[in-house]
Amino acid sequence: MYKRDGCCSTHLIDGDGNFNVDGMENFMKEVKLGQCGLSYAVVAIMGPQSSGKSTLLNHLFGTNFREMDAFKGRSQTTKGIWMANCVGIEPCTLVMDLEGTDGRERGEDDTAFEKQSALFALAVSDIVLINMWCHDIGREQAANKPLLKTVFQVMMRLFSPRKTTLVFVIRDKTRTPLENLEPVLREDIQKIWDSVPKPQEHKETPLSEFFNVEVVALSSYEEKEEQFKEQVANLRQRFFHSIAPGGLAGDRRGVVPASGFSFSAQQIWRVIKENKDLDLPAHKVMVATVRCDEIANEKFSSFITNEEWRELEETVQSQIVPGFGRKLTSILDFCLSEYDAEATYFEEGVRSSKRKQLEEKLLQLVQPAYQFMLGHIRSGTLEKFKEAFDSAVNEGKGFAAAARDCTNYFMSKFDESSADADIAQANWDSSRVRDKLQRDIDAHIAAFRAAKLSELTTMYETKLSEALAGPVEALLDGASDDTWPAIRKLLQRETKTAVSGFSSALSGFEMDEVTKEKMVSRLEDYARGIVEAKAKEEAGRVLIRMKDRFSTLFSQDSDSMPRVWTGKEDIKAITKTARSSSLKLLSVMAAIRLDDDADNIENTLSLALTDPKAGAATNRGISVDPLASSSWDVVPSSKTLLTPVQCKSLWRQFKAETEYTVTQAIAAQEASRRNNNWLPPPWAILALVVLGFNEFMTLLRNPLYLGVIFVAFLLMKALWVQLDISGEFRNGALPGILSISTKFLPTVMNLLRKLAEEGQRPGNTPPPANSLRSGANDNRPGNPPPPPPPANSSRNGANDNSEQRSSSASSTITQSENGTEYNSPAAQPRAQPREQ
Repeated sequence: MYKRDGCCSTHLIDGDGNFNVDGMENFMKEVKLGQCGLSYAVVAIMGPQSSGKSTLLNHLFGTNFREMDAFKGRSQTTKGIWMANCVGIEPCTLVMDLEGTDGRERGEDDTAFEKQSALFALAVSDIVLINMWCHDIGREQAANKPLLKTVFQVMMRLFSPRKTTLVFVIRDKTRTPLENLEPVLREDIQKIWDSVPKPQEHKETPLSEFFNVEVVALSSYEEKEEQFKEQVANLRQRFFHSIAPGGLAGDRRGVVPASGFSFSAQQIWRVIKENKDLDLPAHKVMVATVRCDEIANEKFSSFITNEEWRELEETVQSQIVPGFGRKLTSILDFCLSEYDAEATYFEEGVRSSKRKQLEEKLLQLVQPAYQFMLGHIRSGTLEKFKEAFDSAVNEGKGFAAAARDCTNYFMSKFDESSADADIAQANWDSSRVRDKLQRDIDAHIAAFRAAKLSELTTMYETKLSEALAGPVEALLDGASDDTWPAIRKLLQRETKTAVSGFSSALSGFEMDEVTKEKMVSRLEDYARGIVEAKAKEEAGRVLIRMKDRFSTLFSQDSDSMPRVWTGKEDIKAITKTARSSSLKLLSVMAAIRLDDDADNIENTLSLALTDPKAGAATNRGISVDPLASSSWDVVPSSKTLLTPVQCKSLWRQFKAETEYTVTQAIAAQEASRRNNNWLPPPWAILALVVLGFNEFMTLLRNPLYLGVIFVAFLLMKALWVQLDISGEFRNGALPGILSISTKFLPTVMNLLRKLAEEGQRPGNTPPPANSLRSGANDNRPGNPPPPPPPANSSRNGANDNSEQRSSSASSTITQSENGTEYNSPAAQPRAQPREQ
C-alpha cells in the first residue's frame, strides 16, 4: 500500500490474477471505509494500453497511480488492477485503474484477463470511465470497438443489471464539435449492443436498462495542458455527490455496504476466476450473510465481555437485583443497536435473520440470569408470605381470611416483581415460576392448616381429658346409684362446652359443613372415649377399690373414727353393710352406662352373691347359675367391663381376702371381753369377806400391818404396770406367763436400783412419798414417759416393752390397701397373701 498527499493506493489484483486480501483490508482501515455505510462510490477506468488512463485519474481524483514515461517509449505501465481513494471528493470515492487492453505484453489472443477485469469492474463499480481516442470514432475497426464488445458481453454474465454509468472520455479532441461526435459515438455503441449475443430473457432489453451513457471530451494533455486541466476540473465537479439523485451514479442498484466491500470484491473475483456466471443478487445475499454473521459474532463477543453484564450476572446469582429487567434490556438494546448500525445497509432479509439469531443467542445467554432472578423473587415472596401469614393468624385473624388476603397480596407482589424483571426483547412467560410459587403457598397453607387444626384438636382434647378424667375417677370411686347419671351429666356438660368452643374456633377456617361435622364428631367420640377408658382402667382395679371400701366401712364408725372392738359392736351387721357397699361398687363397675339404658346387673349380683338362698328361691326350678355367663342380658359386649364370671371370681377373691379381717375383729372383741372380766365372781368375793373377817380385824388392831401391806401394794402396783400384766394376758394365759417370767427379774432389779439411787442422794433427803409409784405414774395417760436409764440393754428392753404394752391398751383395727394392720397385740394378723 502506498500513501502520498492523503491518497492511499494498493495493488488490488496483481498481473497473475491474485487478489491482495491483506492489502485490501489495510486499505479499508486506512481510508475508514467501513464507517461509510452506503455513502461511497466506486469508479473504474478501462481503455487501450498507453491511452493516458492513469494520467487522467491522477488529475481527476488526485490519486498517485504510476504514469507512463513518454521518453522511454510506449509500454505497459499498469499491471492487474490498482485501487486508490480520491482526495477531497465527497462521498468517499474509490478509483480502480485497470490494466490496458490490446497490449503487446499479453499477446494478440490472450483476452481472458481483459474480460475478467472488465467483468470485475462492472460488478463492483458504479461508474466506468471508458478512455478512447477521438480519431477512433466512426471507424469500423476502431480500437474501442473490441473493448465495448467485451464490456457488453461480460455484462450478460451478470444475472441482474446494476445500472452502471458508462462515461466515454474522448481524448485529444479535435476541432469537430462534441455535438457532432456524440451522435456518431452513440450510434456505434447501439450497433455494438445489438450485435452482442444475449440470453433469451434479454433479447429485447434496451441498452438503457443496463447502462447510463455519458460522453465527455478532453483536449490533448501534451499539446493543450492548461485547457486539459481546466476541462478535467470541470469533470471532477460531476463526481461530487455522485450517488445523490441526479448524480452520475444516482441510478445504481444492489450496492454492497462499505464494510462488506472487501469480502464482496474478493468473492466476485473468485467466481470470475472460476469462469462462472456471476449472480449478483445471490452474491449480495451471500455477502450480507457473511458480513452480518461477522457483525453478530463481534457484538455477541462484545456483550459477553461487557462489564455491566458480567457484574449483573454475578450479582443475580446470589441476590435480587433491583431494576434487573430494565438494566438488562438497556444492555441488550445497546448491543443490538450497534449491530443494526453496522448491518443496516446489507440485504434486509439477511440482516433481519441474523439480527434475530443474534437476539436469540443473547437471550439464551441471559436466560439463566433471568431464571435466577425469578427464583430469588419466588423464594423471597414465599418467605415474606410465610411471615405475614403466620403473624396474621397468630394475631387472631381468621385462618381462611388471612390465607386468602395474604395469598392475593403476595401473588400480586410477585407479578409486580416479575414484571420488573421482564426483558423487553424476550417474550418469556413467568407462569411456571408463578405456578410453583402458588403451589408452595398452598402447601404452606395446607401444612399450617393441618398443624393449627391438630393443635386446636389437641388443646380441646387436653381440656376434655382434664375436665373428665379426674371427676370420672372420683365418681367411680364413690360408686352409688347416682354414679353413672352423674357421669353422663358431666360428659354432656363438658362435651357441649368443648364442642361450642371448638366449633367457634373452626369457623375461622371456613371449611365445609361435612368436614366440620366430622371433626366435631371425632371430638365428641374422644370425650366419650376418655370416660370409657377411665372406666376400663378403674374396672381393672375394682378388687382394690372394693377392699378399700370394705376396710373403710368396717374399720371406721359413722364419724370416720377408728373402731375399738370393745365387745358391744355388731360385727355381723357391720360386715354385711361393708360388703353390700363393696358389691355396689362391683355392680357400678361391671358395665359402661352412658346411654341411660336400664339393666339388672345390681339385682343379679345381689341375689347371686349376698343372698344366694333368696336367689335360689327366686330361680326355683332353674339349676343354672346366673353368673355362669360371659355376658349380661341387656348389655352389649362393647360396653361390658366385667363379665358375670369375672364378677363372681372377683367376689370370691374379695371375700377370701376380707374374711381374715372379720376373724381378727371377732378375736379382738373376745380378747377385750376377757380383759374387762379380770375380777373374781361375786360368790368368791363374798367368801373372801366371810372367811377373811378375822384377818381384817387383826389388821385393824395392828396398824403396822397396814403400812407393810400398803408398801407391798405399791410394789405390786409398780410391778403390775411395769410388766403390763393385763396386756400380756390378752393373748392367753400361757403366753402371758411365759412373757412375764422372762421380764420379772429385770423389772425387780430395776426397781431396787432406783430405790438404792434415791437412798444415796446428798443430805439423805427422804424420797417423795410416791417415789415407788413413779414407774406407774410415768406411764399413765397424759404424762410423758421418763427417759430410759443408762442401764444394760435388758433393762431398757423390759421398760420399752412395758411402755409399748401400756400405750397399746386400747387396740384398734385398721386396713391398708395391701392388707389389714392391727395395733392391738391380741389382734396381730397373720401374713396376708399378696394381691396380684
